[in-house]
Amino acid sequence: MSSQWTPQDWKSKPIVQDVVYEDQEHLDRVLGKLNHLPPMVSPAEVDKLREQLKQVALGNSFLLQGGDCAELFDYCSQDPIEAKLKVLLQMSLVLTWGARTSVVRIARMAGQYAKPRSKPMEMHEGKEIHSFRGDNVNGFDPSDRKPDPERLLGAYFHSAATLNYVRTLLDSGFADLHEPSNWNLSHVRSSNVKREYENIVTQLTDALDFMRTVGADNSNSSAANALNSVDFFVSHEALLLDYESSLTRLLPCSTDKSQKKWYNTGSHFLWIGDRTRQPDGAHVDYMRGIVNPIGIKVGPTTVPHELVELLNTVNPDKEIGKVTLITRFGADKVEQYLPQHIEAVRNSGHIPVWVCDPMHGNTKNASAGNLKTRHFVDIIQELSQTFRVHKDNKSKLNGVHFELTGDSVTECIGGSMELKDADLSTNYQTHCDPRLNYEQSLDVAFLIAKYYENQRKQKDFPLL
Repeated sequence: MSSQWTPQDWKSKPIVQDVVYEDQEHLDRVLGKLNHLPPMVSPAEVDKLREQLKQVALGNSFLLQGGDCAELFDYCSQDPIEAKLKVLLQMSLVLTWGARTSVVRIARMAGQYAKPRSKPMEMHEGKEIHSFRGDNVNGFDPSDRKPDPERLLGAYFHSAATLNYVRTLLDSGFADLHEPSNWNLSHVRSSNVKREYENIVTQLTDALDFMRTVGADNSNSSAANALNSVDFFVSHEALLLDYESSLTRLLPCSTDKSQKKWYNTGSHFLWIGDRTRQPDGAHVDYMRGIVNPIGIKVGPTTVPHELVELLNTVNPDKEIGKVTLITRFGADKVEQYLPQHIEAVRNSGHIPVWVCDPMHGNTKNASAGNLKTRHFVDIIQELSQTFRVHKDNKSKLNGVHFELTGDSVTECIGGSMELKDADLSTNYQTHCDPRLNYEQSLDVAFLIAKYYENQRKQKDFPLL
């Protein structure tokens, strides 16, 4: 990164997915306010995540990233926050216990409000209106589609409130492994999933009782601290660069106070998607300048040599784990594209975090109605093929990235609930893409944990 980089440099680059506001003065006032608001995350937290992702990239840990496709301001409420936090913590418990590896948890929350669109305008009842771009831009109701700068302030305050409550929960023992049975399974309708989870809880409780007996669970020990709480990070897609640059601050590095670096203080981790990863574009220029770990979505349209060019731009020092490559090909395209990406990256000398997003490449229209859905079997197929292709190419899948919720929605077909097309309308809530519900999310965690168990026994990826 050039020492002369500033958070405003992206404005000289071509940009896509930009939002045009009618009142520039209003926008400037809002951005001025954002510039003066305090950071939501600290350099110490960002630097801690960087170190943890380095261990993930080296194969010493596993990354679990998940949350809503696009958050709504209404999700900034006690029940939705607790539900999302609970399912991610439960998934990580299953993965840690079954895979015998530590898990880094990053939520798609406290800022995941923006939504990329293929077209800025759409037709509604014969009239052209703005497409819904997320709660930080405009409203979902067709009468509220005019981009409103005040929604950027709304995004900040809702993100801050969400993050504050997450920290409060974690500081209050929400993640305390001494009481895993308190994470009740009232939403789970499948007796198989409930039985498997309760079996893990029983084994874990027995292990904790043993630690208490031998004195390894002393309240003053570092082991006890690890059992009482967890590290938990938040992330979102960096779409609205005016917002992101307003929250980018030159701050002392936590590992060396004599150095100041540019931190995005609105989130621990940010990523760019298929539509915004142009090597000469504004989003890439912004991402190359921040210290935060970043993600890049990799799909069928990603040319291998351009991927290497991207890595060289955003991570010229080849810092291990600085970049997370989030692959999303579709269940029937993994074998066609992933091997060439693995080879190109390996030959470049970069060591990224390799993550599978088995959601975005597998979106379909339901057979009845106009609802979008995803088939659980496709999600598992892409995930299992990605594990295998990495192994066959002497690489390793380091993590997973899901669109999920802690609620019992009916948006994806299949899983242990055996949801069908006809069930989608029962509780279809998303304004964006379909998400795994609470039970389907646990299904995936169990299957990944079983994969690692089978790997130790030289078996294949399990089927549900």
